Amino acid sequence: MFKGRYFDRSVILLCVRWYLAYNLSLRNLEELMAERGISVDHATVHRWVVQYSPELLERFNRRKRAVTRRWHVDETYIKVRGRWTYLYRAIDSNGDTVEFWFSERRNLAAAKRFLSRALKHHGRPERIVIDGSQTNREAILSCDTTDRIRDRSRRRLEPIRIRQSRYVNNRIEQDHRAIKRRVRPMLGFKSMDSARAVLGGIEMVHMMRKGQAKYAYRSQPSLVEQFERLAA
Repeated sequence: MFKGRYFDRSVILLCVRWYLAYNLSLRNLEELMAERGISVDHATVHRWVVQYSPELLERFNRRKRAVTRRWHVDETYIKVRGRWTYLYRAIDSNGDTVEFWFSERRNLAAAKRFLSRALKHHGRPERIVIDGSQTNREAILSCDTTDRIRDRSRRRLEPIRIRQSRYVNNRIEQDHRAIKRRVRPMLGFKSMDSARAVLGGIEMVHMMRKGQAKYAYRSQPSLVEQFERLAA
């Protein structure tokens, strides 16, 4: 994973973990490394975050435990190049992250792509709670129909129940805050690709803190231990 790198893996992992987990800027990390006698440019740290976040997330997802069959779905706003973009997110009845999808647009196609991805990775939920969005409702109905048509089993699949309530969906609104708290000090992203990579890393750290990895089922390893396991 770190073959051919000038810097030691421990330095790279430390910078990536600190940037994703805490409200530190890239220049903050440059200064912190300098205090430890390590000269590394903030642009280099950014390249590490963009390169290694997707790979670490992929490894985490292979160790992620199953979610429940009751979901809350919503989207939140993220600024890229001075324009608002959209982070679609779903959590289950325990508050665990089900899936997320970053999109340049907020429309039916984006909602369907997000829900299709969630169904593919996590199976069919019994119920999905949404706010007043008719677009999300149409996306659920469409993806549910497609999923039942494609199903090759002989069992009868019940339609996904939709509960549409602005107030019942406060659970996921609260969960958005953990992501927004880390994104806010970044003052917006410069490109969709870097935003997608960094947001994936932030979501991964959020899931780590929730103890969503299979190895965290009985005990809660620290972020340091979890990063080391993923990078091993």
